[in-house]
Amino acid sequence: MKVCHIITRMILGGAQENTFLTCTGLAERGWDVALLAGPQTGAEGSLQERCRDAGFRFEIIEPMLRQVSPVHDWRAVRAMQAWLERERPAVVHTHSSKAGILGRVAARRSGVPIIIHTVHGMSFNRTQNGLVRRVYRNLERYCAKFTDKIITVADAMIDQTVAAGVAPRDKCVTIYSGMEVDRFDPALYDRAAIRARYGVPGDAVVIGTVARMFANKGYEQLILAMPSITRQAGRAHFLWVGDGPHREQYLRQLSRMGLRDRVHLTGLVPPEKVAECLSAVDILVHASQWEGLPRVVVQALLLEKPVVAFDVDGTPEVVLDGRTGVLVKLNDIEGLAGGAVRLTLDDALRARLGREGRQLCRARFDRHTMVGRIEGLYRDLARQKGIGG
Repeated sequence: MKVCHIITRMILGGAQENTFLTCTGLAERGWDVALLAGPQTGAEGSLQERCRDAGFRFEIIEPMLRQVSPVHDWRAVRAMQAWLERERPAVVHTHSSKAGILGRVAARRSGVPIIIHTVHGMSFNRTQNGLVRRVYRNLERYCAKFTDKIITVADAMIDQTVAAGVAPRDKCVTIYSGMEVDRFDPALYDRAAIRARYGVPGDAVVIGTVARMFANKGYEQLILAMPSITRQAGRAHFLWVGDGPHREQYLRQLSRMGLRDRVHLTGLVPPEKVAECLSAVDILVHASQWEGLPRVVVQALLLEKPVVAFDVDGTPEVVLDGRTGVLVKLNDIEGLAGGAVRLTLDDALRARLGREGRQLCRARFDRHTMVGRIEGLYRDLARQKGIGG
C-alpha cells in the first residue's frame, strides 16, 4: 500500500525527526512511502537533504508556509489534493499543526480511505492567547471528525485531546516517539575530549540544555535560575546545544549577570551529533513551556544523564521524580535551581538516576518499536475498511 506523510516543514526538530524515522522505517519494511512538506527551513537547520537521500519520495509543496495565509493555505490544499488524486495513497498520515489541518482537509477532499494524524504537541497550548487557542481547538475538532485515528506521543496528549472535546478516547492511541537508541550509548563517546572541544573545565559539573534559542523553549527560566545554581554549586558550568533568533539576546543577558564565562555554546548541530554533545554533560535541564513528550529528555536518559524538568504535558512519563530525575512545577524557578544544585552536588545520585533512566527508555523508545506499532495500526485500519495490500 502507498502511504503519504505530510508535515509543515522539515527543520531540525522532534516532530520532524520522528516523521523522518517513521518514513525511513516504513520504507525499509517495504511500504511505498512519500513525504510532502513545505519549503521553509530556518535557523534551526534542515532535514531536507537527509530526506532526499533516504529510501522514500520527498516532495515540496511550495504554498505550504508556517505562517497563516488564507491565499497560500488554500493553494497548499489544492496542490496536495491534486497530488493525492494522482498518486492515490491508501493512507495519509499528517504531522504538526498547520499540515495537520491542511493535509487532512486535502485527504478528505481527494477521497483517501485512511486518514491519521500524530499529535507531537497540542496545536493549542498555554503559550497562546485565548482567541488563537479557540481557533485551533475548533479546527482540530472539525478535522477529528474525519480522522480515523489520532496518534499521540504521550498519554498526557490523549487526556488533553479528550478534555478539549477534540476527539473521544477510543479514537486516540499513544505510540511513543522512536529514537535511534544505539546512537545514544554512553560507551561510544570520549566525554573528556568533547568537553575540551567546547572549552569546559575538566573538573566542571556540566548542566546541558538542548533547544532552539527562542521564546517558550525554557532559556528565560533557566537564565533566572543560573545565579542561584552557580552560587550554591561552584563547579557548575552550562553547555547550550542549539541556535536560534534569540541567541544574542540571551548572551547579552548572561553578560549583564556576570555569567557569560559559565556558558559554552555548540552552535547548531545536526541530529546525528546530538548524542555526542549530550555525552559531555552531567545533567540535562529542560525548561520548555509546552511539549508533547520531549525527545531530548529521552535521549539524555539513554545516555544516563538525569534530568531536571517542569511537570508539563508528557514530561512526567519519562522524568520520574526521584527515579530518573527531578520534576518541578511549571515556572518554579527556585525549584528548577534547587533540583539542578542537588544533582550537581551529588555524584552518586546522578549515577543512580541516570542508570534507571537508560533502563526505562531503551525498549520503550526504540524507533523499530514505533514503526512496528504504526505499521500495525495501518494494517488494522486497512482490514477494517476492506483495503488489500
